[in-house]
Amino acid sequence: MNSTMTPIDWAKRPIEKYADFSGRAPRAEYWWYTLGIIVVAIAISIIESVVGLDHMVGPYGPLSLLFMLALIVPGLAVTVRRLHDTNRSAWWLLLIAPYVVAAVLAVMAMKTGSMAGLGSAGVFGIVGLVCAVVLLVFMVLPGTPGDNRYGPSPYDKAGSTAAE
Repeated sequence: MNSTMTPIDWAKRPIEKYADFSGRAPRAEYWWYTLGIIVVAIAISIIESVVGLDHMVGPYGPLSLLFMLALIVPGLAVTVRRLHDTNRSAWWLLLIAPYVVAAVLAVMAMKTGSMAGLGSAGVFGIVGLVCAVVLLVFMVLPGTPGDNRYGPSPYDKAGSTAAE
């Protein structure tokens, strides 16, 4: 890999490294992948809406659901590698736990019709929002210069990506 990688190359890289949770991912890899996923998800959503497949599986269409399920592992892997690039452990991903708790509480409250459960979901949702901002900051920060405990720098001295 070198500095001539295109945005498409960066976006494809996490798919090529599907379940690789080791090493480091530079910002370009993480953010081009994220943008690519958003663009494809919007396109799939539009197609489902036009064809009449939207809202078949809860709020999702079947194609959207399959797309999301297929990308859970590479999404987690590139996020772990991005955290590694900032010299942080994958344990920081536990910051998404309040969102999961909020979603479960909200679904349970809606199914039972209990408004009390929605209050608890709201509290976890607010905590989850704060945690999401922390993770967002980690994803935006530059990687640690040079080697770190997770591997060699994905950048060479000139600031372009180094060969692996």
